Amino acid sequence: PKQTRAAFLEQTVNSLALSGNAFWRVYRNDTRNEVIKLECLNPFDVLIQSDDLGNLQSYVYRGTEKLSIADIQPLSLLRVPGNLYGLGPIQSAQKELLAITSTRDYVSDWFAAGGTPAGILKTDQMLDGADAQRAADAWNALGSGKTAVLGNGLSFQSTYLSPKDAQFLETQSFGVEQTARLFGIPVNLMATALQGGSMTYSNIEQELISFTRFTLAAYYVEIEEAMTALLPGRLTNVAKMNIDALLRSDTLTRYQAHQIALDPTSGWLSKDEVRNIEGLAPNGAI
Repeated sequence: PKQTRAAFLEQTVNSLALSGNAFWRVYRNDTRNEVIKLECLNPFDVLIQSDDLGNLQSYVYRGTEKLSIADIQPLSLLRVPGNLYGLGPIQSAQKELLAITSTRDYVSDWFAAGGTPAGILKTDQMLDGADAQRAADAWNALGSGKTAVLGNGLSFQSTYLSPKDAQFLETQSFGVEQTARLFGIPVNLMATALQGGSMTYSNIEQELISFTRFTLAAYYVEIEEAMTALLPGRLTNVAKMNIDALLRSDTLTRYQAHQIALDPTSGWLSKDEVRNIEGLAPNGAI
């Protein structure tokens, strides 16, 4: 009651994506045992307790509060037989994500303190160890942004690699692509482009439809079934997400679909039903 429906669904989806689990705390009416309130708990604060055979017994919230099976509606993204906890992309692909972060950290450390000199002082004159050390100390003492004056025929040659030469940009792009694959997200939604591929409007449209049907379906079908399990009259009442707007790419396509549904001979929707889909009040309603 203290948050919007969108915020509740956002917490649920984030819980599934980050941990593979979501836990709704269920509050019921004392007299009729009907659900009156749901609260999305932090999945990392919920401990599942089982018996010796692995059967679910109860839940413990934040280490102290014990909750019964009826008090919690669990949701899972990926179920493994014999495991009461679900798996998310992070848990099921830890090695891939670790490789991405390790590569990122290595590149960052390489630029910060990789042990490679920023440059070389060169001269065609003979220098003994003391002269070379004095030249190096004088150069290092300058710091960045200072004007250097070189003598004894010294010249400076940079050995510093640019981010492009070090393939830093390619490494970052690969990490984004790999993460997008693990979470099932089209790369164009990650503000990057797939290497070696070109995206057209048609390609993007089909990719977004596939994103809705396959990636988002793993989330919204789980939410639909969890909601249905809590509805009164669960044998006749079913909770369903309206994803029609997501599957239709633009306004013209959506209106053409409405036109077909309203056809006098073969249509199956009334004008008021179409207006309801568009979020409009029925004709004549104030």
